[in-house]
Amino acid sequence: MKKDWFYVGMTSLMELCWLFGFNVASSWWHWGIIITLIMLDFYFLSKACENLPTGTVYAIFAGVGTLGTACMDIFIFGEEFKIASLFFMIILLSGVIGLKLFDPQAENVKEGNV
Repeated sequence: MKKDWFYVGMTSLMELCWLFGFNVASSWWHWGIIITLIMLDFYFLSKACENLPTGTVYAIFAGVGTLGTACMDIFIFGEEFKIASLFFMIILLSGVIGLKLFDPQAENVKEGNV
């Protein structure tokens, strides 16, 4: 089970890495690295979905990607911080946590009933 959550973490990390690459790529070989990261991202995403509920995996994947990209824009690329952005990031994070906590399929997987 821990290995499944490792895959969720890796797919989220790979997404942030290739999104960062989109902003800094300036050569053909940079794009080769980005394509490799995208392929790794989809590999880890598919592995995570083998034993965990797809909706939960995707919610975490999308939430981490969205929050990570917003934070990357502010802290790395110097975009202006807005209170409204923070408000909506909190809503998004609450939704991801809520989906994880109240997903009946996730409970069945945890108990070994699937």
